[in-house]
Amino acid sequence: MAVLLDTHAFLWWCEDSPELSAKARVAIAENDCFVSFASFWEIAIKVSLDKLRLPARPDKYVTEQMSLNGFDQLEIGFRQVMRTAALPWHHRDPFDRLLIAQALEQQIAMVSRDPLIEAYGVARIW
Repeated sequence: MAVLLDTHAFLWWCEDSPELSAKARVAIAENDCFVSFASFWEIAIKVSLDKLRLPARPDKYVTEQMSLNGFDQLEIGFRQVMRTAALPWHHRDPFDRLLIAQALEQQIAMVSRDPLIEAYGVARIW
């Protein structure tokens, strides 16, 4: 099975944060994991706004963590972007809306603590 990691799930896994639930840890350890380009963009923006601090430059840190953990990148496609237009407005965050559209298009679950994801019919692991 494959899962899409929400941005916080990716970062918490990389940091071995206690914020990551036990169920999420098992899902990440036992499945093929994707991290979206949307998450990379979100990380870059938060670092530039000083809302996120990483132990290295974001490009270096993300690249190293993706390789170290064997995660796959999920590129953003036209269909995924256009699918966000048809999503109901349960969620206002543009990054999360794109992740939801990607999970729907790929027909995969998301590892996320955000319960709003389920309102879109996406299986959520937490």
